[in-house]
Amino acid sequence: MSRAVTYMRSILIIFLLSGSVHSCKEDKKAVKQTEVTFKKEGELTLYKITTDSTKVTLDIEIADTEYDVQTGLMYRNSMQNTQGMLFVFPDVRERFFYMKNTRIPLDLIYINDNKKVVSFQKNAQPLNEDSLPSNVPAQFVLEVNAGLVDTWGISVGDTIDYTTPQ
Repeated sequence: MSRAVTYMRSILIIFLLSGSVHSCKEDKKAVKQTEVTFKKEGELTLYKITTDSTKVTLDIEIADTEYDVQTGLMYRNSMQNTQGMLFVFPDVRERFFYMKNTRIPLDLIYINDNKKVVSFQKNAQPLNEDSLPSNVPAQFVLEVNAGLVDTWGISVGDTIDYTTPQ
């Protein structure tokens, strides 16, 4: 085979390879993040301190593992007003939350080891990384859609109870 033919084949191979590489670069695939969906893991009832009557009952997801606590309601686009996430901690101490990667505005209800509401942070803004402290010791944190603390008339001293399927 002549040098010219070998040279031409080499040029042709380089040309074909560069064309396929170029084509791959142009065929960028959009990566779509999957939204996390609600998974009912129990039911929670809020009781009014003044009457001990049921104020509201919610379907809840429970965050009680390191992973669940760290991710919480991140990467979700919505939540029903009849749903919430209950964070269950093994100890009682001041809690600090933030809204990193959380797309929906929330009310955070801090609850002590006697299951009494001790404080709350209303209308936590999506994606805001400012600290949202409990300001007092808490063992549980209930996250619900923003505005529901006021809508339901939740007060410090109200109580909760929750159940999970056996």
